[in-house]
Amino acid sequence: MSEPLRLIGSEMSPYTLKLRAFLRYKSIPFEWTERSVHNNALFQKYAKVQLIPLVLFPGNEAMQDSTPIIERLETEYPEPSVHPEDPASYFLSALLEEYGDEWCNKLMFQYRWGPKVDRWSSARRLTHLMLPRYPLRALRPVMTPVLIRRMVPRMAFAGANATNLPHLRESWFRTVEILEEHLAHRAYLFGGRPAFGDFGIWGNFNQAFSDPTCGEHLRANAPAVVAWIERMMDPRAAGDFEPLASLLPTLTALLEEQVAGRFLPWTVANAHALEAGEPITRLTFDGEPYEQKTFKYHAWSLAQLKAKLRPVASDPALRDVLDTTGCSPYLSDG
Repeated sequence: MSEPLRLIGSEMSPYTLKLRAFLRYKSIPFEWTERSVHNNALFQKYAKVQLIPLVLFPGNEAMQDSTPIIERLETEYPEPSVHPEDPASYFLSALLEEYGDEWCNKLMFQYRWGPKVDRWSSARRLTHLMLPRYPLRALRPVMTPVLIRRMVPRMAFAGANATNLPHLRESWFRTVEILEEHLAHRAYLFGGRPAFGDFGIWGNFNQAFSDPTCGEHLRANAPAVVAWIERMMDPRAAGDFEPLASLLPTLTALLEEQVAGRFLPWTVANAHALEAGEPITRLTFDGEPYEQKTFKYHAWSLAQLKAKLRPVASDPALRDVLDTTGCSPYLSDG
């Protein structure tokens, strides 16, 4: 690549920082641009949707979805690879990347805009990023409550409504416990180097760590997770990917309880609701209701995940893990 990429995003965007960490790990040259009112014209010139990150490739080709961007760059910069060679580990890493993007975002978001201390902290930081320079920075005290009024209602779009909060909070605490045990004796989720799954889960955990409530919980209860969060800001290979057998004693709980127990039932129910034309996705966890607006994007991303499974679906070790953890029924094409 003859010239650096341009990454337009935000320090408070999990998907932007997920991509930035990947670029750093790959040593891919890039220019960082914090999105603000001062560069909105540039953003609007290339953005197809009002979402970040936005990457400008040489020739001003633009992409905006972090997962396809990483997948494209992985083919252009194959070393060091973020994909284990073992077929089972390869797909499980992709599965955790999807889980991190689509379920862990709910866990972060429901705290970021829920408790008063978190929403005010988030709004103040966002206002400083959006209005960095004089004279518009004088508007920060006015913009902070405006942002809160704008963002709090959006909690429902992430599933953070009154019906779902008990599920999301239980999922947050348990995921932290599982990750703490899994990361206690390894640098990254799949061993001595970051995998695709690390970037997906880390993006939202990094943001949660920056917020008051989740940050306090992590510092008090999960030192290994905190070390991983800090390590992933500028990740470096510290060894090889581990054999799957050595990962499963602590990774199985995450796959069984959170991926098969929470994430996959929701995303499959969302796809079915979309197909049926139902505006609200409804299901139950532990006999209690969960409901959320139905989204087209999540149905598309589930289809992409299933497409990644097909080439390796016959691998005996992978089939065994997916069957044992309860993931298989949700990943079939039927």
